[in-house]
Amino acid sequence: MKSYTLKEIAVYLNAAVQGDDTVKINRVATLEKAQKGEISFLANPKYQQQLAGTAASAVLLSPKMAADYNGNAIVLADPYVGFARVAQLLDSTPKAAEAIHPSAVIDASATIGEGVAVGANAVIGPNVILGERVQVGAGCVIGQDVIIGSNTILWPNVTVYHNVHLGQDCIVHSGTVLGSDGFGYANERGQWIRIPQTGGVRIGDRVEIGACTSIDRGALDHTIIHDGVIIDNQVQIAHNVVIGENSALAGGSTFAGSVTIGKYCIIGGCSAVAGHLSIADGTHVSGGTNVTSVIREPGVYSSATVAMENKVWRRNTVRFRQLDELFQRVKKLEKNVKIED
Repeated sequence: MKSYTLKEIAVYLNAAVQGDDTVKINRVATLEKAQKGEISFLANPKYQQQLAGTAASAVLLSPKMAADYNGNAIVLADPYVGFARVAQLLDSTPKAAEAIHPSAVIDASATIGEGVAVGANAVIGPNVILGERVQVGAGCVIGQDVIIGSNTILWPNVTVYHNVHLGQDCIVHSGTVLGSDGFGYANERGQWIRIPQTGGVRIGDRVEIGACTSIDRGALDHTIIHDGVIIDNQVQIAHNVVIGENSALAGGSTFAGSVTIGKYCIIGGCSAVAGHLSIADGTHVSGGTNVTSVIREPGVYSSATVAMENKVWRRNTVRFRQLDELFQRVKKLEKNVKIED
């Protein structure tokens, strides 16, 4: 188990210690459940009442919160960011693979970097390039002409089709499929004519992709995920979508073909974006929102309704269907009424 003193952690965070800097920390925990040897954090004032009773050996606090706290603390501007960095420092997650397993199948034309690990029954196809310290979990399949940058991790049972490039320091979780065909067909008198998807997928550095997510290859050009993007579980990204750097896509969201998402956007869970639309940099889309037109100005956009009693919902559904009729009646009345200043 990893262990660090408060002084060592403070140096790592470029922060200050309040109290005993020799105290050793080996885990992170919540204020409510933390015990000796564990460090917690307080970022939201509504949980301040838990601070007095915590058994944590130390707490990450803002200067304002630390002024009224008598225990051991690491004082810094953003306790939540500090918590994230300490959690990384103390991370005990095992590797996706250790060394190269005897059952792995690696094509003779593949280039394998120093320190690469490949799990049991993984398959590495022709002309694949794996950078240094790449981890390929058990059961992964990596197709022809794939390039994976250094320090990238594929957890077990990830499938990477041909002509997919991943950058450095990426994480791809189990069950995800990268480079599957986009949904491209032409209709000829009721018969669907398949359009071969000959583009690829290009994924930048420091991208994390959750479990069971699908990112389709481009029809002609590439599907592109820029640096620093985080993608949750069960997200569908169709062909030729472009996701701007440092955007975040929450679970169950769906992006139709040729959508362009700007930089630093946040897309809430179970949202859907219609094809060929664009969303401006810095936009926040609330969960469950259907985006059916271009968003040109950053802001917060929502379309989902809140949960309510079924009988109320039924009444409101009827009223919603009557909105156009009501609008036309009001419009007619306005023509017949003299509007005074």
